[in-house]
Amino acid sequence: MRRILTAVALIAALSSAVPSSQAPPFDLVEKSIAELGIAMSAGTVTSKQLTAAYLARIEAFDQRGPNLNAMIAVNPRALDDADALDRERADRGPRGPLHGIPIVIKDNYETIDLPTTAGSVALKGFLAGRDAFQVRKLREAGAVIVGKTNLHEFARGITTISSLGGQTRNPYDPTRNPGGSSGGTGAAVAGNFATAGMGSDTCGSIRYPSAHNSLVGLRPTLGLSSRTGIIPLSHTQDVGGPLARSVRDVATILDATVGPDPDDPTTAASVGRYPTDGGFVKALDGAALRGARIGRFSALFGDAPEDLRAGSVARTALDEMTSLGASVISITMSDPPKDADGVAIIRHEFRFDLDQYLANRPGAPVRSLADILDRHLFHPSLEAAFRGSAAIATLDSDAYRGIVARNAALRSALIQTMDDARVVALAYPTLRRTAARIGEPQQGGNCAASAATGLPAVTVPAGFADDGLPVGIELLGRPFSEVDLLKLAFSYEQATHHRRPPSLTPPLRPH
Repeated sequence: MRRILTAVALIAALSSAVPSSQAPPFDLVEKSIAELGIAMSAGTVTSKQLTAAYLARIEAFDQRGPNLNAMIAVNPRALDDADALDRERADRGPRGPLHGIPIVIKDNYETIDLPTTAGSVALKGFLAGRDAFQVRKLREAGAVIVGKTNLHEFARGITTISSLGGQTRNPYDPTRNPGGSSGGTGAAVAGNFATAGMGSDTCGSIRYPSAHNSLVGLRPTLGLSSRTGIIPLSHTQDVGGPLARSVRDVATILDATVGPDPDDPTTAASVGRYPTDGGFVKALDGAALRGARIGRFSALFGDAPEDLRAGSVARTALDEMTSLGASVISITMSDPPKDADGVAIIRHEFRFDLDQYLANRPGAPVRSLADILDRHLFHPSLEAAFRGSAAIATLDSDAYRGIVARNAALRSALIQTMDDARVVALAYPTLRRTAARIGEPQQGGNCAASAATGLPAVTVPAGFADDGLPVGIELLGRPFSEVDLLKLAFSYEQATHHRRPPSLTPPLRPH
């Protein structure tokens, strides 16, 4: 089911990549993109050695140890790709900050050299014959694709279980879910299987895994980043973006992947509205919270007893922002966004968007959602959701138009609320609950404020709850305000350093 390197093959790869005389070995755990770039430029380590070390961690922790089950496929050419980039660095210098940096890709992004399955047995072995736009941009920047990560099947859920990949586990507690739908990427990056990774977000699918895995995750403004080559769930709400262990790493990947794409018309709106030449990283400011006005979005903290655990961490985070010079004011709305606002449109659009995608891929092994259902090629837990979407006969309906109108009204109301309060961002817990136990539903999501409106949001580690699980604080901004959001997140991160790596995936001991 998985294309994971065997132990014998991995030992051979490591032997060829790391000379036995090298001592001490380079410790890549929790290293940033910038730190790895400096080490490669100094000759301390090569991209091939880094890639081999990440592969060794996958071998040790993905199907063994805590058995995270984050990977669907490992790239059998990863070491060769890294070796080629090492030679290029020696001959011509690095292309940029991502040269030789190993990353993982959610398996709903098309990759020319690996199957693209969306976690479904229906697409097992499917080769799209091209790279998704953002994957191509990453390769052009010199990134090494280590492998593809598991996801909630077709991205239709938030706990990361699929018929092809199985259940991914949270590295902080393997009895808990890792968030979703990009939970494989979240678990892999948190467990140091790669330096960073790519996810997609239709309603929380980048931000939830980031919160559950003590990571930074950005859902960009709809139109900032191309969706071309990402298997669709909902064309109205789908976006792709990075998950990483630091704000700077997210900004670095954003610098490499944004930009207009003629094959994704939404990206036309981004022209002239984002920085170029590494501008996301250059804009980061450790003092950005000083004097900033932030709105505490009270409705999204919840009022149930079960909301107090994560909510107390998020409230402490806002107190920390206040101590760093921010002015935090309470924000209320008469009709705030609800989780149902984020998922309503998915039920309607999924069938039509997936069927159109498959119609444009004659090599795909299935032709439609109906085909998948007829052949029972799905995880049983998704049957009701899939059949519900298959029953939608048309988007030319009052029900669909009502959802679109509701979401447009929410967008206007949120922007107006920010303008009236003169705040740069709204803040709230990414989820009101910590990660649920595997097999139990995940409650407490706050996905809709961003997903249903197309507004950008970043989640950053806020600390750990009293059950030992990570909690994220989310900042929502105006259209194309990613620079402001990343500056605030960076300022908070640099002052608090709440991220800590999971103890279940420690540095590997040299043999």
